[in-house]
Amino acid sequence: MQLKRRDILKGITLGAGATVLTPLVRQLEAYGADAAVGHRRFVFVVEGNGLPWQQIQPIGIDRGKNYERTKKVELAITDYELPKSLEPLAKYHDRVSVIQGLSGRVCGGGHSNDFGALGACAVQHGAAVPKGETIDVALARANPGLFPIIGLGISDRPEHTTIYNCSALAANKSLPTQCRPDLAYNSLFGSIAEGAGREAFAAQSNVLDFLAGDLKKLENRLSGFERERFQQYVGAFESLRDRQSRLNEIENTLREHAPVVGDKYRSDVETDRLDAHFDLAAASLIGGLTNVVTIASGVGSLFFSVRFGGLGIQISKHGIGHGGGEGGKSAGELATIIRRFHFELIARLMDKLNAMPEGNGSMLDNTVIVYLSDAAEGHHARCWEWPFVVIGDGGGKLKRGRYLEYPYYNLAGHRPINCLYNTLLHAAGAPRDDFGMADPMLDKDVEQTGPLAELLA
Repeated sequence: MQLKRRDILKGITLGAGATVLTPLVRQLEAYGADAAVGHRRFVFVVEGNGLPWQQIQPIGIDRGKNYERTKKVELAITDYELPKSLEPLAKYHDRVSVIQGLSGRVCGGGHSNDFGALGACAVQHGAAVPKGETIDVALARANPGLFPIIGLGISDRPEHTTIYNCSALAANKSLPTQCRPDLAYNSLFGSIAEGAGREAFAAQSNVLDFLAGDLKKLENRLSGFERERFQQYVGAFESLRDRQSRLNEIENTLREHAPVVGDKYRSDVETDRLDAHFDLAAASLIGGLTNVVTIASGVGSLFFSVRFGGLGIQISKHGIGHGGGEGGKSAGELATIIRRFHFELIARLMDKLNAMPEGNGSMLDNTVIVYLSDAAEGHHARCWEWPFVVIGDGGGKLKRGRYLEYPYYNLAGHRPINCLYNTLLHAAGAPRDDFGMADPMLDKDVEQTGPLAELLA
């Protein structure tokens, strides 16, 4: 007898493991079993409330106003001093590339471009509804890990545990950002955790073992198309069991590199939580749990009014975005303090990766870190410009230590952010020339496909 789909779902969700298995299985299915295996790592650091191009502009490189920017500029960044925001990267000066002049008008603009920032696509503002796959997910498909992608971050409210704000598997399929470092630790390092974290990991393993027999019985009741579809489910389920087993197998590695959970993991202070998330990102990469991490700091239309009290700043970033100052400091000075803090955390992450030998170098040599804002060039973005900082060369696949500036919007030689994401996919060994959505307002002579040749090695 052939069962209807609703009966299959009912059979699949029998038992206490349903709430655990359903979202995980859907995520694993989306990746498929034929992703190319790679060893390159990608970290996206996305900060809310906009990134004025001046705050990452190397000192000594002048830019003209809008339509005066008619030529492509390529320079060695080591010939110029880093601005205050980027000073924490001074020891890695030759790995830093600043990219100016890309656009993302198709994303819409406003306080946040939500999923559009990493998706290079139109967005539904104020709603967790992605319109397509995001670049971090595309790179995770090309470089799969035990956890294909790990999303961490902070929102404007410390009580948030999980939000959906910037990463997506596909249209209408958003991925979570874990906002509580202590809970994220239990999810990632539960196999070596103590107390409740360890108990939760053991319970999940027991549920997986318990459901194995039920799934096999149900499979025997199916035929034809439904059996084929169900076998895909079983394959994803087996992958889950395999991941639990592999987490147990690498227990010693995890113990060696897992962060020490202290007060900052349970803190209500934004700087503490963000610091803890960077610890988790480093440990997850070094411990071999994943090859792609996205860290979102106050990202998304619903979550951007973050206060950085840990830096002595009481006014929210929303207030700063509207020109608000505090303690004798201007809005620009406050924004620079906050941005510099993010690059201090990035530099610390780089230090940890650089200390880990890999091949003829270190893990840092095979890692690319991409920094951007979900609000493009300003608090009320229009996306005429979208500044980026790209750190590292991904094992020699990218040119590093560059300053690249593209002509202004719609002028000859201009490029949209889609082309940067194409470049990252080429570097990851999964070349694509048409990531995201095309901008219908760009002239037909403006190239919107392919990678940025100036950045590829």
